[in-house]
Amino acid sequence: MSRNYQIAPSILSADFARLGDEVRAVIAAGADLIHFDVMDNHYVPNLTIGPMVCSAIKPHVGTTPIDVHLMVKPVDAIIPEFAKAGANIISFHPEASEHIDRTIALIRDCGCRPGLVFNPATPLSYLDYTLDKLDLVLLMSVNPGFGGQKFIDGVLPKVAEVRRRIDASGKSILLEVDGGIKADNIAKVAAAGADTFVAGSAIYGANDYAAAIRNMRSALTSHVSA
Repeated sequence: MSRNYQIAPSILSADFARLGDEVRAVIAAGADLIHFDVMDNHYVPNLTIGPMVCSAIKPHVGTTPIDVHLMVKPVDAIIPEFAKAGANIISFHPEASEHIDRTIALIRDCGCRPGLVFNPATPLSYLDYTLDKLDLVLLMSVNPGFGGQKFIDGVLPKVAEVRRRIDASGKSILLEVDGGIKADNIAKVAAAGADTFVAGSAIYGANDYAAAIRNMRSALTSHVSA
């Protein structure tokens, strides 16, 4: 099936000393989304960036959506802050919310598109009650907390199962995968059913961002024509 594939560079791997330049550079190189990883040194063992940084990059993104992934617990209090800072999509982990349905509603009430995130070992049963309320499902293909990790192949059947559920729902819901995505494995992730791909070090670690994104798109095109 032909899908509208999207590449979402993660600024977690960018040069933070020149973040505005880095954001503009990947957009010029062909990014569809800017992926914004928020870690709290509580839910995950790392501490990254908050709403002030989101607000700071907002003038640099133009019409490119900011895709905020909250690895934060508890999560509800910070959602309105990111909405005010310019987030377009806000996704969270079910383990980080006391009332998942309420958190989804809060994101939408703040004017953003809600997403739910699943770690490699998190059961998909949460989708039984929430899929019809979501705009995005994000599957982690590494355990969250650090960039540059190796892709966990065991997540591929999970991607296929979420694709089956989304297709059965008849709704337009993005299926995003994050962790260890590169040009040499993106096709198999697409074949499993993903349409949106987060890549950090594979893009920001390259000398030529446009070439890195082009290689990913080429691999996706080869998958579609295969």
